[in-house]
Amino acid sequence: MFSMESFQQEYETDTVDVAIRNRKFSFLVPKSLDRFVDPENVFNDFPLWAKIWEPSVILADYLASMPVNPEKSFLEIGSGLGLVGIVASSFGHKVTMTEYKHDALNFAKANAHINDCSNLKIMELDWNRPELEGTFDRIIGSEVIYMEKSFYPILRLFRTYLKEDGEIVLAERPRRSSIEFFRQMSERFNVRAQKKIIRNGSDEIRVMMCRMTFKRM
Repeated sequence: MFSMESFQQEYETDTVDVAIRNRKFSFLVPKSLDRFVDPENVFNDFPLWAKIWEPSVILADYLASMPVNPEKSFLEIGSGLGLVGIVASSFGHKVTMTEYKHDALNFAKANAHINDCSNLKIMELDWNRPELEGTFDRIIGSEVIYMEKSFYPILRLFRTYLKEDGEIVLAERPRRSSIEFFRQMSERFNVRAQKKIIRNGSDEIRVMMCRMTFKRM
């Protein structure tokens, strides 16, 4: 059972505010990443979940703009701090957020609490040994494509949890790994990609928004 009091005793946090469609959301983030980094395995086990990434903001805004259908269910993979799922839930969508890391799950639950998302489900999901039940109308995710070894586990999630007429929506930075992932997925899915740009001062951050549906055999 999650306890906000226990969370506050265990973690030192800062707060990041994010505005989506004229609504303000607040997110607790770790004050320091030191306790989450394994010095023996820094590059392969870096706590990517502990930051709010630009593609998450893009995806959250997209979902906030979608018409709400209370019969349609969303599964978010790699939810991290919870921005995407919390925003989608706040705008009326039926969302199940998932993460594997214990600390990430705690932060997602804390952020759901402070943003009053009582209808949001938050579940543990191991991509290599998925035990979640049910199927979903949409699978969503942002910044989940980093290593080629995760391609097959993610594909298996799609096959297991997406309804036959469902849709996958992913927001990713255009890295070599993400481009290769979508190339491989295009053999099994109809892939529609759209380029989005976030401006941060003088910097332009490019994001690929990709929507995928099963190919009919």
